[in-house]
Amino acid sequence: MKVKILFVLFIITAFVLGACSPAPVEEPVVEEPVVEEPVVEEPVVEEPVVEEPVVEEPEEPAVEAVELRFMYYADGPKQDLILPLIEKFMAENEGITVILDMVPYQTIDEQLPIQVEAGQGPDLARITNFAIYKGKLLDLRPLVSNPEEFEANFATPILEALGYGGFPDEYTITGPYVNQTLFEQAGIDLPTGETTWEEWTELTKQVAEATGTDYAIGIDRTGHRVAGPAMSMGATLIDDEGNFTIDTPGFRQFIELLKSWHDEGLMPNELWLTGDALNNCIDWFKTADMVMCMTGSWQINGVAADVGDAFDWVVVPNPTGAGGSTGIAGGAAVVAFADTEHPEAAAKLMEFLYAPENYAALSGGGLSLPAHRGVAEAGVDYASDIPSVLAALDAYTAEVPKLQDQAVFLNVHPFAFAYYRNSANRIAQYLAGELSLEEMIANLQSDIDTAIAESN
Repeated sequence: MKVKILFVLFIITAFVLGACSPAPVEEPVVEEPVVEEPVVEEPVVEEPVVEEPVVEEPEEPAVEAVELRFMYYADGPKQDLILPLIEKFMAENEGITVILDMVPYQTIDEQLPIQVEAGQGPDLARITNFAIYKGKLLDLRPLVSNPEEFEANFATPILEALGYGGFPDEYTITGPYVNQTLFEQAGIDLPTGETTWEEWTELTKQVAEATGTDYAIGIDRTGHRVAGPAMSMGATLIDDEGNFTIDTPGFRQFIELLKSWHDEGLMPNELWLTGDALNNCIDWFKTADMVMCMTGSWQINGVAADVGDAFDWVVVPNPTGAGGSTGIAGGAAVVAFADTEHPEAAAKLMEFLYAPENYAALSGGGLSLPAHRGVAEAGVDYASDIPSVLAALDAYTAEVPKLQDQAVFLNVHPFAFAYYRNSANRIAQYLAGELSLEEMIANLQSDIDTAIAESN
């Protein structure tokens, strides 16, 4: 009992002591002062604005205004073809203006030589008399971009005759046109194979009589057209030394045949006797008043347009004889003159015109035979779907391999003008009975010799 009381007293005492002891002291929570890092602002360093220097583009020098005068005669539709080409050239060559002066052939033949001699000629022209401008044309070889191509595409004799100052813009061949419908109406077959001028004369006479046609046969009033038949009959108009020789058997033979056409009324008197150097038989042929007309390839387009479907016509091979069968090669050329003030611009225009695509456009639209080898080899898209036209072009093309050497050389002969200028008038005097054949031949030879002597 005593022990139990003691245990209770012990518990009470412990409780009292526990209650009287001091409360536990909490350690103060010392908050570390928040030391804010000073915000050091980076100084804003403004970079200086460096203005890019304004570099002014150098002003292009003003394109020098260049004016080229181009004297041009057109046969057939070439006038309508050359105009858009010139406009195209000017559009591609800023600063170059081309004044295209369209003139009749008579101006080219008579006035242009005088203007050039006086130093008042154009910059460029389309010509046919090559020799008269010897030494007066601009050598294009140092000026064009590809002189090798220029030389390769055109016949060397022609380029040499032009002093490399131009290029032939077409090739022409002389040859006869025949009214096929009249032959059919007369019941006479067109001859095939080799046929002489005498045989054609007799055939056309029969056709004219059977059909009541006014004239059987004719030839243009020019020594150029006469040369082909004369050479076919054996004439040597140009000898091995390049001299003109009128008095040969072949020349006499054809001139006498021509006289028979006149005397028998087979061709109109006014064709040769009016004194007009531009008289040609094609006018009578187009109206079906002549059975056969000796002219050339440049007439194809005109015949096609003017005849239409009025009658059928064909180009036949040149009649044959002791000299074979030959026409005369010819054609016009575009040239630049040496005294031009703008040689580079003139050469640029020339190069533009003989570029294949432009040259082909003139050949195809003008229905002319190309003298440009590249264009000829590529073929020309002729602006015609008329069978007779395409057949005529083929017929004239077939004449090219048959050409005599003198037939090619004649048109570019340095003294061709001496023959051309005098032959028609002298032959006309013979036809009219004013001169005998002997007198005509002697006078014509003298005229030629004198003209050559005076030109030297």
